[in-house]
Amino acid sequence: MIDAPEAPLPVTQESLARAIGQRYLQYALSTIMDRALPDARDGLKPVHRRILYAMRELRLSSSGAFRKSAKISGDVMGNYHPHGDAAIYDAMARLAQDFAVRYPLVDGQGNFGNIDGDNPAASRYTEARLTAAAEALMEGLDEDAVDFRPNYDGTLTEPVVLPAAFPNLLANGSSGIAVGMATNIPPHNIDELIAACLHLIKAPG
Repeated sequence: MIDAPEAPLPVTQESLARAIGQRYLQYALSTIMDRALPDARDGLKPVHRRILYAMRELRLSSSGAFRKSAKISGDVMGNYHPHGDAAIYDAMARLAQDFAVRYPLVDGQGNFGNIDGDNPAASRYTEARLTAAAEALMEGLDEDAVDFRPNYDGTLTEPVVLPAAFPNLLANGSSGIAVGMATNIPPHNIDELIAACLHLIKAPG
């Protein structure tokens, strides 16, 4: 029996300039929103947010036990961030480096690199858990403080943004280069940030 040929796809008439412009804009927005720049609400890029959330789901509290970094990066890749595990581990390692972030969000155990440029040890040799700052960043997730969305394959949900009781964007700063724009926000002292917030509450405007 010969299968009937599939119907040809419809042909869309469109100018080359319009098609290129529209597709470039889609790519630029995807890069800006989903990869390269932090969200101003929690100061995190998607990969960092997913790492912290996956660690929370593994119950890696700041007072609990450490888990192998390979397990953490594997869960992040399998559940929330379907990209290379090496890139995920590098992003997690940076959150543990006190010379890279002012207030680390990951408590690393083992060789997580140094300021001289030496790379962290392989993920099978290092362990990690959350810091108190990271826990404050996610405080309120169980109270529906933020919206959730399906993960990449629709089997789980992930927060769109973290509640951010800890002012991560200003405390740790952030940097990123996207398509046509970039950001570079310096870190700030947390005590001074709190004092500034109290001043704004007392004297708005």
